[in-house]
Amino acid sequence: MQKGTSTAVGLLLGFAVDRVLGDPRRRHPVAGFGSAATALESVTYADRRTAGLVHEAVAVGAMVGLGMVSRRGGMPATAVVTWIVLGGRSLVRVGHALADRLESGDLDGARALLPSLCGRDPEALDADGLARAAVESIAENTSDATVAPLVWGAVAGIPGLLGYRAVNTLDAMIGYRNERYLRFGWAAARTDDLANLIPARLTGLLTVLLAPLVGGRPVGALRVWLRDAAEHPSPNAGVVEASMAGALGVQLGGRTQYRHGTELRPVLGDGPAPTVGDLRRAVRISEAVQLAAAVLLAAAAAGRR
Repeated sequence: MQKGTSTAVGLLLGFAVDRVLGDPRRRHPVAGFGSAATALESVTYADRRTAGLVHEAVAVGAMVGLGMVSRRGGMPATAVVTWIVLGGRSLVRVGHALADRLESGDLDGARALLPSLCGRDPEALDADGLARAAVESIAENTSDATVAPLVWGAVAGIPGLLGYRAVNTLDAMIGYRNERYLRFGWAAARTDDLANLIPARLTGLLTVLLAPLVGGRPVGALRVWLRDAAEHPSPNAGVVEASMAGALGVQLGGRTQYRHGTELRPVLGDGPAPTVGDLRRAVRISEAVQLAAAVLLAAAAAGRR
């Protein structure tokens, strides 16, 4: 089997396994990487950008090196690693479970689930706030959990899969603008921004094209993307959230409560605030975008020489 074809088949098989099984339930390798990165931080930490750059280079470089060794396993290894680094099925499950709790009026249960999606302060949110937070997080995580790793898997095989997951995990761990990580986490945040430039735009494009599946119009979704995305502080989250807002015909953004404080985010889209029904529609379009991305990127991988 040629290299490109082997990678393509491995990506599709790994995606299929994630659809069926979701994340590994015990001893998840990504959690193991997080523990190793925390141990490394105890050695590399200093309140300087250069220290953060060293931390990023060592942690990501180790995962890319592991990927270069693992690619000798061919298609089966690609399938296993793809399954490990994807999180799309778990994203969908949490989205549906949160919607179920909101529909039944179980706000405490919905609040308990929200940290699985994002870093908002769930205790500060009512039902509408929980629905909005979930929609925004599903939009962003559709890219981070599925589209982006598949992009890098199509480009660089197993090293790309593991390298991307390391970059994204480090950003989630230290890419904050707080007192401890403002300088040390700078490299992690900027590297994650670069790694997601293309995946976020592919996610946005697929969301626009698939908007009719949830009653939206591609022209309207594209208009919101082009008008509002650049107002978001993140060059990538703005794209996926604006295109999702346009596809659903809702308004995202505004006052956003995190544990570290409150941010006033720009308004994305037109129309009412999202409801539980809109959350279910967001999950539906996320599933469609993930599937379309898997097929397109497998085809792209098969075309590589």
